[in-house]
Amino acid sequence: MKRIEPAEDYGFFGPDSITWKVWGYPTSLTVGFQRAVTIEELDPALIAAVDQTNAVRYRPRTRYDRTLRYFAMVAFGDSRSTSKAADVLVKVHSKGIGVEPLSGNRYDANDPHSQLWIHLTAWHSILYAYERYGPGKLSPSDEARYWQECAVAAELQTCSPDDVPLSREGIREYFARMRPRLAGSEAAQSMMAHLLDARVMLPPAPAVFKPATWIAGAVLRAGTIATMPQWMRRMGGLRQSRFADLAARLLLKSTFWLVHRSPRLELRLLAVLSPMTVPVVAPVLRGIRPVNPVVLTPAEARARYGYDAPAHAHLALRRKQASRVFTDGIAPSDEGIAESEPMLGSVR
Repeated sequence: MKRIEPAEDYGFFGPDSITWKVWGYPTSLTVGFQRAVTIEELDPALIAAVDQTNAVRYRPRTRYDRTLRYFAMVAFGDSRSTSKAADVLVKVHSKGIGVEPLSGNRYDANDPHSQLWIHLTAWHSILYAYERYGPGKLSPSDEARYWQECAVAAELQTCSPDDVPLSREGIREYFARMRPRLAGSEAAQSMMAHLLDARVMLPPAPAVFKPATWIAGAVLRAGTIATMPQWMRRMGGLRQSRFADLAARLLLKSTFWLVHRSPRLELRLLAVLSPMTVPVVAPVLRGIRPVNPVVLTPAEARARYGYDAPAHAHLALRRKQASRVFTDGIAPSDEGIAESEPMLGSVR
């Protein structure tokens, strides 16, 4: 393994945070992440934006690698790099606009409500996977801190941190409000099935390893489905027996426990799943202190590095993209894509 470079600082959370405790367990960037990106597809606006590019279907490994790296940067990355990535992502998302075919309403990947759905689905899924396949439920005080830190992370997206529920009950109420707006469309079900097939995210493997790859993918798929309530499974067209739920839980809980005992093994497995994410997570898992061991708030980082809050960033570009799509009837530009590659990896 290459030499691990220390981060510039602790970013927005640090070693005393509950975020590092939960997100640093191997359930987070596996089952937790797969659950999040799968459930997201039930939002008609989001699936419309995904279908617009087809990047998830035709470049699944690249898209997986970039998205997982950004999730990891928010939790573990240094404040400078993560602030820049959050700013550039607003540009990238500016092209995710159009008309949602089910309702005829416009969608916008930078819309605060869409961003809140993505944000809460991720943080809830990461915590739920930790509880189910990891050490178990957090203490009431730790869980309260987790949702407070979730609100801090929301400052890196276009949604408002004031809209983040700060309790488990608040999260339940949020999903109850969202449920009537979700749709198990043919496109959503197809994409969910695609994202649950972990093999599409893995690099090409020699024929001798394909049986092992198939088994690992099947177990991850079963484990992810096992975390979904029945109404969500029905909406997603997913069927799985209680026996499969139980078997996946027993197998994954013991596997993640064993993997967590060796940070080197965790990093080797992560290198297979998402090579771009390793440099972000490695200093945390190996306990390497940053150059400057401080924690900043997103607001402090924006002031220090000269970025606008995401909700107010690149408004001229966003208006230009809307004019291209809704007035001129042409495709949005790819502005921001090339700029994002040094931070999030190639799109090819």
